[in-house]
Amino acid sequence: MKKVLFATTALVATAGVAAADVTFGGYGRFGVMYNDNDSNPLLDSSTDLTSRMRLQIDATAESDAGVVFGARARIQADGNGTTNGAGADFNGVRYFARSGGFEVGVGNIFGALESMPGQYPVDMGLTGLGYDYTVFDGNGDAYTSTGDGALNGVEVLYSAGDLAVHVSASDVSDRVAGYVAYTWSGWTFAVGGQDSDNAGDTEWTATAGGSFGIADVTLAYADNGTNGDRVVLAGRFDVGAATDVEVYVGDQDGADTGYGIDFNHDLGGGTSLRGGVVKQFDGDTVADMGVRFNF
Repeated sequence: MKKVLFATTALVATAGVAAADVTFGGYGRFGVMYNDNDSNPLLDSSTDLTSRMRLQIDATAESDAGVVFGARARIQADGNGTTNGAGADFNGVRYFARSGGFEVGVGNIFGALESMPGQYPVDMGLTGLGYDYTVFDGNGDAYTSTGDGALNGVEVLYSAGDLAVHVSASDVSDRVAGYVAYTWSGWTFAVGGQDSDNAGDTEWTATAGGSFGIADVTLAYADNGTNGDRVVLAGRFDVGAATDVEVYVGDQDGADTGYGIDFNHDLGGGTSLRGGVVKQFDGDTVADMGVRFNF
């Protein structure tokens, strides 16, 4: 994300000067989306306009002792054929304190499983096309761009070299989750677990991802409690200097096999042409195409 710097330093009333930054960034996208609605015989297939505008605000200040304090908030407007994104508002704020390899976050937390390496191995099409390739399937705390986020959410992140650890907790179903990830010879291996009062929450998950030279490949698995197990194999291939193709195939207990393919063509200057088609676990075929521009 390209960030535009609006403020770089601020005077502290007591003594000295502490670095303070406020940055604005985000992206916009617009295009068309198709859904054949096979999973619901009461609905006809539809083709609609789709759009999103996301403005992210990150603010930080650094104490004389070198501790960075900060906050993140977003304003997001989504259009889906029935709205042009009117009524956008701030989401819940994530606050944090960071020093060295440690970070403590509260509020609208990232969530351990949501942030775990390998959970988002690809980014299908323009819109994500249902995110069936995310094995933990959102069954845990996660940063939300349009809502309050986890109630009383708190998390601790630590990284040192090739090692990363993330633990999070909230009052939502009394969730406690965590993962450990390690990178070795260009491959990242991660394992995570969660305990909660919700029988449909993810219980444990594991991922492995790296490069075979011509392709980046990720294999991921999750035990999602009463929602069943999910396994996904995904890959990304360069097919030209400015174009890549992503593919995935997934298996979900009690559902159809899911699979998809997309392309991403870099137009330069933070702009890209994107599109894809996916067969979802529920049997629907969805497709999209459009333009994204980062700022």
